[in-house]
Amino acid sequence: MKILLIGSGGREHALAWKLARSPKVQKVFVAPGNGGTANQKNAGIENLPITDLEELAAFAKREQIGLTVVGPEAPLAAGIVDVFRNQGLRIFGPTQLAAQL
Repeated sequence: MKILLIGSGGREHALAWKLARSPKVQKVFVAPGNGGTANQKNAGIENLPITDLEELAAFAKREQIGLTVVGPEAPLAAGIVDVFRNQGLRIFGPTQLAAQL
């Protein structure tokens, strides 16, 4: 499975490291990522703005991403889960309404 991990902090670095270790994971794409995520086996960084939800969804479709995981709160509050689900993409995180709590 290919995974898209959204974020650039230490949380995303730890998630990318753990996800990339799974034998079920083919590759982890981290957007925008950081220096630490760029050096991980089975992981790579993608220069995608986390504020452009439609571009992130287009990337997920183009790369046939099996699951998207969102780290930072800003894309969640902006409604990334709603955008992805409306396009039939699998994503882990709360809806825009739930993220505002």
